[in-house]
Amino acid sequence: MKKKAALHNLGCKVNAYETDAMRQMLEQAGYEIVPFAPGADVYVINTCTVTNIADRKSRQMLHKAKKMNPRAIVVAAGCYVQASADRQEIDTSIDIVIGNNKKKDLVEILAEYERSHAEEFIIDVNHTQEYEELSISHTSEHTRAYIKVQDGCNQFCSYCIIPYARGRVRSRSMEDVIEEVCSLAANGYQEVVLTGIHLSSYGIDLDTTLAELILAVHEVDGIQRIRLGSLEPRIVTEEFARTISALPKLCPHFHLSLQSGCDATLKRMNRRYTTEEYEEKCRLLRKYFDNPSLTTDVIVGFPGETEEEFAETRAFLEKIQFYETHVFKYSRRKGTRAAVMEDQVSDGKKAERSNILLELNRRNREAYENARMGKQDEVLFEECVTLDGESYYTGHTREYVRMAVPAEEGLANKILPVRVGKSRKQGLLTAEISKSFDCIFA
Repeated sequence: MKKKAALHNLGCKVNAYETDAMRQMLEQAGYEIVPFAPGADVYVINTCTVTNIADRKSRQMLHKAKKMNPRAIVVAAGCYVQASADRQEIDTSIDIVIGNNKKKDLVEILAEYERSHAEEFIIDVNHTQEYEELSISHTSEHTRAYIKVQDGCNQFCSYCIIPYARGRVRSRSMEDVIEEVCSLAANGYQEVVLTGIHLSSYGIDLDTTLAELILAVHEVDGIQRIRLGSLEPRIVTEEFARTISALPKLCPHFHLSLQSGCDATLKRMNRRYTTEEYEEKCRLLRKYFDNPSLTTDVIVGFPGETEEEFAETRAFLEKIQFYETHVFKYSRRKGTRAAVMEDQVSDGKKAERSNILLELNRRNREAYENARMGKQDEVLFEECVTLDGESYYTGHTREYVRMAVPAEEGLANKILPVRVGKSRKQGLLTAEISKSFDCIFA
């Protein structure tokens, strides 16, 4: 009888990729993959440690796994266990601890545990130059494939624990990336997203660049869209923007990490750029792309953030006019420099500032989508959903604007032209549906 394995992912798209890779390793080893529910023989939780809340969620899922089957083998993998300096802090419900750069050995580790009950498999990721080779031929998403091409970070932002959990920058060989992209294309994937812990650093250890990798992926037959994960502003030079703008498959959707629109706050964060430099990068992207989708992250309530500093951030966001701004309330993370900084901001003040920026985000998003009304667009259709009791197929444009059309057979994983409508419905930007390609935003 096949052993049953269940996996649960916490955290970022890199974690999601690694969870997909572990799932496929288990499948190839003869395990039956089952839902994360009672009845599995093995539970693998790929943990996250980006905030204290992420740590708590990791512990909760580990508890849940052991509770669902006390006799099962519970595996804690990834960043939470890698960053936990005191092993006594790690949950007692865990049977096996697998750190970063050891996930590729999951099957062998399970076998070793059954032989000798060896429990801990962690290396010092801060002193390794090895890129952990994982690969996938399909993903948990059915139309879009996230591909991990890089690991580690050398930036050491004052609020971030990730360099300690992931180690220094390590890049995947271009040959391995292209081989995986070809495999995914052969399995019907039309869109790939290049992602990493610090994607902009791709290639600094291989004497190559992210732009060169993008050019190589662009040559793969069957891939119709290339999307990029989060970028650091400094990678956007005139040459970079001009080069990628000449690639028809490159989606005009750029997530440029900001974190604050105030130079004083950026300095305390150790972000290594100014708002003037950041604005110039946005200008370059808008110079070479026609109305690209610019999205970003912002942290409110960073230690020492005054009302005046927050006002600068708000004004900067209004000036740049992002399509989407992901707003995070600063979370004190033990082990980082920011955790011991003076002038910690109260939770109430963080919530107040977050609500202000979320409202600004709502207006900016609405304005960007309104500008697309009545125009032709192109959507990669992904899934069927029910809206107000009726069936629609939803998907994303090249700018990553989500849209929907009345459901038809055979729309899944097709890229089709649409004409954007001119109405809203129940808080969503909607459209009048025509016979074929009119759409609604969802």
